[in-house]
Amino acid sequence: MSVQIISARGLSSEDKLAVSFRLLLGLYSIIPVCLLLQLFDGWFWQSYLRDNLPSSPSHFLLFQLLFGTPHIIASAIVLVSNTEYLKLYRNNIIYMTIAIAIVFGIGSLFIPYRVLYISVACWTVFHVLKQQHGIGRGICRLPDWAFHLLLWLSVLAGILIYIGIFLKNSLDVQQVTWIKQIVSGLCVALIFAAVMSQRYAPTVFAKWFLWSNVFLVLSSFYLFAQQYYFLAILVPRLVHDATAYIFYVTHDYNKHHNQPRNFIYRCAARCNLHVFLVLPLCSFFLAFVLQAYGDGLVNMITHFFFGMEIRQAVSVGILGYLGLMHYYTEAFTWKQGSPYRQYIAFTK
Repeated sequence: MSVQIISARGLSSEDKLAVSFRLLLGLYSIIPVCLLLQLFDGWFWQSYLRDNLPSSPSHFLLFQLLFGTPHIIASAIVLVSNTEYLKLYRNNIIYMTIAIAIVFGIGSLFIPYRVLYISVACWTVFHVLKQQHGIGRGICRLPDWAFHLLLWLSVLAGILIYIGIFLKNSLDVQQVTWIKQIVSGLCVALIFAAVMSQRYAPTVFAKWFLWSNVFLVLSSFYLFAQQYYFLAILVPRLVHDATAYIFYVTHDYNKHHNQPRNFIYRCAARCNLHVFLVLPLCSFFLAFVLQAYGDGLVNMITHFFFGMEIRQAVSVGILGYLGLMHYYTEAFTWKQGSPYRQYIAFTK
């Protein structure tokens, strides 16, 4: 997801909302919050947080209901509920569905689990950081070389941090040391790249955004090195998920508030439900149902009809598919010139 700065006045008079860059920048305040939590935990709480928090926020159902799953479901709703989008990207969806079925269905029979896991980890990190750097590119007016240099240094460091956290139980001390040393070098290179690139940023605000993306990686690495794995994952996840959700809600409000253009918003209009609430209610409700009851419901049905259970059919199968599809479709649905973009404008 990359942006080109467009004034809120660039939208037609019937459209009302614009994405605020100040709001997007404000999401990065999670960085000092997590760093302060880590310091207080070491100073006053006898490392209680480090010893009791899980490795990932996804271990908390509440976190998944607030940040992880809803933005993926919201992305799917935006894509499939609007007929023109579905027709435009239908072939992409079909081909990617087949590819996912082959790689993670048939392929999982002979491709080692760790290879699949690391592949998804690389895709996840690239997706998260590409979104943030893409937005920063529009604000900072970076040339191609600076954008790609910052992005790939961040992605390489992020992948190693991700592997160091989620595969830590299968890594020996030497391997963890290598990861930390390599990421340290990448972070130093990232700082130098940011110093060279910041001269292109036209305003102080743009420089803040550039360095916020740098500190997104640096803070995650610091927290990983201090063994605060939960906080190291929380920082980029919260920034990414909340940023994406702001875009989805803004898009749907601007597209449907004057005249409902799909069945969801026509039903909401008949129920006198405010257009701003439709996408959040739908995505959070579906996230709750799928996360809390999906696996149990599928097991009950398959046990009743076939006398067998299918474990994690929803939490891994359906939500995993939606997550991979989300990574894929976001790479082109928000590009400059896409139909999504006509309903998005930006303001400070």
